[in-house]
Amino acid sequence: MARQQGNSRKSKIYRYLWLFFLCLSFLLVPTINKIVAQTPFPLPAPMANNASFGARIQRTMGLLAASTPTERRQVRILFYGQSITEQDWWKDVAQDLKQRFPYADLIIENRAIGGFAAPILIRPSEHDLYPFYPDLLIFHVYGGDADYEAIIANVRRRTASEILLHSDHIDWVPTGNSDDSNSVKRYEWHNNHSTKWLPELADKYGCEIAEIRAPWLRYLQDNGLQPQQLLSDSIHLNAWGNFLLAALIKPHLRYNPNSPQAPQDLVKTYTVGSDVKWQDGKLVLEFEGNRIDAIADKTFNGKAIAAKIAIDGKKPSEFPELYSITRPSPSLGVGWPAIIQISNQKPLIVEDWKAVITEINSDASKFKFDVVGSKTGYDGSGTNDQMFVSNSGRVVIEPKNWWLQNAYESSKKPTPKGFEIFWQVKPMFVDSYIPPQIADRTREYSTTLAQNLSNSKHILEIIPEANGKVPIQAIRVYRPPYIPEPKPSV
Repeated sequence: MARQQGNSRKSKIYRYLWLFFLCLSFLLVPTINKIVAQTPFPLPAPMANNASFGARIQRTMGLLAASTPTERRQVRILFYGQSITEQDWWKDVAQDLKQRFPYADLIIENRAIGGFAAPILIRPSEHDLYPFYPDLLIFHVYGGDADYEAIIANVRRRTASEILLHSDHIDWVPTGNSDDSNSVKRYEWHNNHSTKWLPELADKYGCEIAEIRAPWLRYLQDNGLQPQQLLSDSIHLNAWGNFLLAALIKPHLRYNPNSPQAPQDLVKTYTVGSDVKWQDGKLVLEFEGNRIDAIADKTFNGKAIAAKIAIDGKKPSEFPELYSITRPSPSLGVGWPAIIQISNQKPLIVEDWKAVITEINSDASKFKFDVVGSKTGYDGSGTNDQMFVSNSGRVVIEPKNWWLQNAYESSKKPTPKGFEIFWQVKPMFVDSYIPPQIADRTREYSTTLAQNLSNSKHILEIIPEANGKVPIQAIRVYRPPYIPEPKPSV
C-alpha cells in the first residue's frame, strides 16, 4: 500500500512538471519566433579590408556615439535615389541606428523616387536634397555617370553633408555557356561602374563607399544561390535581398575614434562667451560658409528676449537664394511628382502655390493650366508644350518637367480637368531669432538663421530687440568643402 501511495505521488509530480513545461513552451514560442524572425536569412561573411569602414562619415557617427541620456545630439539622415532606395532595406538600417544609438535625436527621411535614373533625379533633387541639408546622405542611383557625378558635386558645393554611396547589387551572372551578349555587356558595365568608377568618384569627392557587388557575389556562392532568389522581379529586391543589402551597408555606419582619416572640418561650433562675445549690445561673428545656426541656451531661466538677425548688413529675407521650393504634389496613380522641377526668374516670397489643369486630353499629352499663388494671386496660364514663365516671374516650368503623361503611361489613370498640383515656397532663414520653448532639456534646440548663402565670408549680427538676454549658447557654421569656380565673364 505504501509503495502504491509513493508511486501515486510521483505520478502527480510528473504530471505537474509536464504541465509546467508545456505552459513554459507556449510562453517561449513568441520569443523564439521573434528571434527567428529577426534573423531569417544567413548573415554574409565578414568583409575583408574593413579597417577603414566609416572613415569618411565620422562626423555623423561621432554625433551619434556622443549622444547621452542628458545630451541628445540631433542627426539628420537622408536616403535618396530611385526604386532600390525606396525598398525596405533602408528601414532595417534606420532601425539598427536607432537601436545602437538610442539617445541620438535622429531625423531620418527617405525621399527616393522610383524610376528616376540620374538624368531625371537631378531635377527634383533641387527640391528634395539640398534644402534638407542632411548630416549624412545615403545615396544610390542608376543612369548616366555625368548626371550621377553632378548630383554628388552639387551636394559638395551646397551642403556640408557627409555622403555614403553604395554600388549596384547583382541581378544576373554569366554562366559562360552561350550567354546573351547584351546581358554580358550590362553585367560588365555594372562591374566597372561599381568597382572602378564609383570608388574613383568617392575618392574625388571624399565620400564613403560601400562596395556591395563583390560581397553580394560571394554571398550567392557561399549559400549556393542564384541571383533571382534574392529578387522580386528582374532587378528589385525581395525580403532576402533587402536583408542582404542592409547587412552590407550597416558595417560602414560605425564610430571609429581611431579612424585613419580625420573628419573634414566642415562644421564649426562657436561657444557664446568664449569663442564669440556680446559687445556693444550685439553679437557679431565673421564666418565662412553657407549656413549658420543659433543653438539655444537650455540653462537660461529668465525672461528670454528676441533678436534681429543681419547677414552682411541685410535681413536674411533680402537674399533671394534663401528661399526653397518644395517638391510638387504627386500625379494620379503613381507617386511621381506631377512636375519634377519648378524654378523662378524673380525673387520669391513665402507662400503656397498651385497649378490647376483647365483642359486636358485623355493621355495628358496636351493640356492647359492656370498658376495661382496664395499671396501673388492669379499668375498666368500656359500649355504643357511651351516654356512657362508666370507674370510675376516666380514660377518657371519647362515642358520637359511636366510628368502627367509619364504617370498616365505607367498607371493608365487619366488626369481629370480641374486636377490641382501643389507646392510651397519656404524660408531657409529667420529675420528675427525667437528663443524656442525648451520642452526637453536633453535635446539641442537649433534655429537656422540663414541657409544657402554663397559659400564665402559673411558677417553675422544678432541685435536684441529689447533690454534683456538673448539666450543663445552657441553659433554653428556649415562650410561646404567645394567652392564653385568663378564663371567666365564672356
